[in-house]
Amino acid sequence: MNKLSALFELRRMLRQMERDVGLDALSSSELDVFLAAHALTGMPGGSVTSDQIRRHELVRHMAQASYHRALRSLVALGLLEKAEGFKARHYVVRSDLAAN
Repeated sequence: MNKLSALFELRRMLRQMERDVGLDALSSSELDVFLAAHALTGMPGGSVTSDQIRRHELVRHMAQASYHRALRSLVALGLLEKAEGFKARHYVVRSDLAAN
């Protein structure tokens, strides 16, 4: 299998996994912000700050407006929840998705 075929196969499998988890309707910006938040939480129920997400390698290249739009959308969709005990800018990945 050449590199291009291998890349195609990996991309196909990734898309299938996104469908299986229910993330296939997200935009690429929303998906990157969500995956960065998940990577940074460390454990199910752990919180992450907006600044931590913003500095993650999946997100740091993103325009500021796109980042904030994606973050607001993820909260509206219920994929990220505002962390309890904080006034703002702390988020938790929805627990049923974080455990998978």
